[in-house]
Amino acid sequence: MSLELVLITGMSGSGKSVALHALEDAGFYCVDNLPPELLTPFIALQRQCQTQRVAIAMDVRSGGSLPLVPHQLEELRRDGLELRSLFLDATTDALVRRYSETRRRHPLSLDEARTGLPEQQRALIQAIELERELLAELRDGADVIDTSIIRPAQLQSYVKALISAPQSALTLVFESFAFKRGVPLDADYVFDVRMLPNPHYEPALRALTGRDQPVIDWLRGKDDVARMHDDIARFLDRWLDALAGDHRSYVTVAIGCTGGQHRSVFLVEQLARGFGARWAALKRHRELEGS
Repeated sequence: MSLELVLITGMSGSGKSVALHALEDAGFYCVDNLPPELLTPFIALQRQCQTQRVAIAMDVRSGGSLPLVPHQLEELRRDGLELRSLFLDATTDALVRRYSETRRRHPLSLDEARTGLPEQQRALIQAIELERELLAELRDGADVIDTSIIRPAQLQSYVKALISAPQSALTLVFESFAFKRGVPLDADYVFDVRMLPNPHYEPALRALTGRDQPVIDWLRGKDDVARMHDDIARFLDRWLDALAGDHRSYVTVAIGCTGGQHRSVFLVEQLARGFGARWAALKRHRELEGS
């Protein structure tokens, strides 16, 4: 059996340790902050030891050797390695808040003395934006997970679901969200369904979600909802073969409504069910507990 490698990269403070723990729970041999210079010999050693599943975390802590990684990954792919790349991202505001709460230093922070909170925050934002530039090439081609407002348990579930999806085919990720909490950074396509009839204004349906049968029945009875479903489905049918032909591994389709509870959840459930007959299809409901 060939070796399977999951490479976890992403922004500092975005949850890479949480993702690595999820993979460890799933049976991967995990290594954090492996220097890029050691990647190729490390993989050779694991093959010699007949290790089957390995997960490695790399980020800007690797410093000047980070640009080596894309070329190394291409060589490993050509050598028959089964490779998946996950990139964890978050908004700058979310990252600033996390660093402020934990009082950790960003790995790209300068060592010079800090004289006040405004200066510290400006320096932190500059470090985060520099990190985005340094990691841009690794982000391209990876499956991106936006961790800005999800809980650690949700992130662990997302990682395990992605890793369990078949690698040989394009994987569709349908994600519901609330516009009032921001558009997911990991979305390849975003559809706004806030103009559709809203179950929130039906007292008997307000506390339910788009996965509950009374809401499902109510939305199925609305012509505009059916038209929106068909329009999104036709768009994806038109372009998915081209995306797969472009060697895309994952495509994230985000569907947003006002609260992320009813309309977007319903459409994600229906679309994932329909496209799951041909493609590997995963579901995420960002605003729902335990999703």
